[in-house]
Amino acid sequence: MQGIKIVATGRALPQRIVTNEELSKRVDTTDEWIRTRTGIGQRYICENETCTSLAVRAAEKAMEKAGIGKDQVEAIVVATATSDLAFPSTACMVQKALGFPKELMAFDISAGCSGFLYGLGVARGLLLAGKKEYVLLIGSEQLSRITDFSDRSTCVLFGDGAGAAVISLTEQPYAYRAWADGEAGPLFCPGVGIDGARLHMEGNQVFKFAVKAIAQGVEAILKDTKMSIGEIDFVVCHQANQRIIEHVKKKYEGTKTVFYMNMENYANTSAASIPIALDEMGEKGLLKPGMKMICVGFGAGFTWGSALLTV
Repeated sequence: MQGIKIVATGRALPQRIVTNEELSKRVDTTDEWIRTRTGIGQRYICENETCTSLAVRAAEKAMEKAGIGKDQVEAIVVATATSDLAFPSTACMVQKALGFPKELMAFDISAGCSGFLYGLGVARGLLLAGKKEYVLLIGSEQLSRITDFSDRSTCVLFGDGAGAAVISLTEQPYAYRAWADGEAGPLFCPGVGIDGARLHMEGNQVFKFAVKAIAQGVEAILKDTKMSIGEIDFVVCHQANQRIIEHVKKKYEGTKTVFYMNMENYANTSAASIPIALDEMGEKGLLKPGMKMICVGFGAGFTWGSALLTV
């Protein structure tokens, strides 16, 4: 099956860093309490930035690294749950800001923290059906806009940021799975026209779901490809909580596979977390040609998905 590859990535973060110590002055919490339960040490919070401006900056970096022309892009797809406007889409704002040709598709998708994973499937479909070589896929979130900073159980978890990836087709091994289950109660945010809309989450229920989702995502890819976990170099999950990933990781102890984690520095950035992680990994020189990785996303909906990508 013809697959996809990530040609280049980019990320953008707000200037302001909010540490656990700073949060402890606003709500009844401590650095130790947050770190031991989540692995988070800090997060970036927008002051002058927006979901759109972060998406534009991340996209610009990814396009520059890719070294391709804007006329080679079939579509701009933005995964976000916190767009600045209900419409037009953030993707349209990126198209305008960066001067892309008008003859392309530009639209947003809303799948919560699974947005980037869903976007990989969308990008592949667009490339197979389209005439151009690349899709620009962006995950951008300004979660601080919907975070209740008086609720210590949720405000410590989230941060703002954006990650972008230039996607193309490849003949390298590929597999993709996605799921959805309309379970809104444990994780939701009221929509357009609702005053004071804030994120609501039942942490224990979301934790149990996330552990199952990661395990199912990884195992489905291994089954579809007839590969063992030992043949996978990295598993890159949505960076929600260190304890969630550590719980799943125990099943695969003794293999060379690395479960990459960076939530300590960024917290949970929803649809942006996986592309931010991929860009950071590339910057650190961790990704070598021929490496295989499984990416797993999970989030509100409930939604979840996984993909095998070859570097």
